[in-house]
Amino acid sequence: MKRRNVILDAVTLAALLNRKDQHYAWAAAQLNEIVPPLLTCEAVLSEAHFVLRDIPTSRQAIMELAVKDFYKVVFNLEDEKQAVKRLLEKYADVPMSFADACLVRMSELHPESAVFTTDSDFKIYRRNGRQPIPLIFPEK
Repeated sequence: MKRRNVILDAVTLAALLNRKDQHYAWAAAQLNEIVPPLLTCEAVLSEAHFVLRDIPTSRQAIMELAVKDFYKVVFNLEDEKQAVKRLLEKYADVPMSFADACLVRMSELHPESAVFTTDSDFKIYRRNGRQPIPLIFPEK
C-alpha cells in the first residue's frame, strides 16, 4: 500500500535533485511507494536551496516541483512558534536545525505521517515528548 501524508526533509529533496548524491537511487526508489503531494515547510525549501547552491538547475527544480504539486507547504510558523521554540531548546545539544524542529512539529500535527529523510538525527528526536517519529529512512 502506498504511503500518503509523507513529510519531506531537505536532505532527501536535495538527494532527489542531484543524481550524484549518495542517496539519490534510494530516494528515487522510495517515490514508487509514496503518493504526492508530500508535506513540507519553507525552512526545508530554504535548506535545500542552500545544499544545492552549486547546482543551479536543481535549485530551479525545487520550484518546478511546487508548481507540479509534488509537495505542499503546510506549516505555519506563526501558529507553531512556541512548539518549535520548545523543540529547539530540548534538542540544543544535538544541535537541532530550525528545519528539523519544524518537521518534528509537523509530525506531531500529522500523526499518520512518516518523515522521508536520510538524516539520522530523526532517530533521536521524539514527537509529543516520547514517541519515536515514523521514518522512511535508508537501511544500512
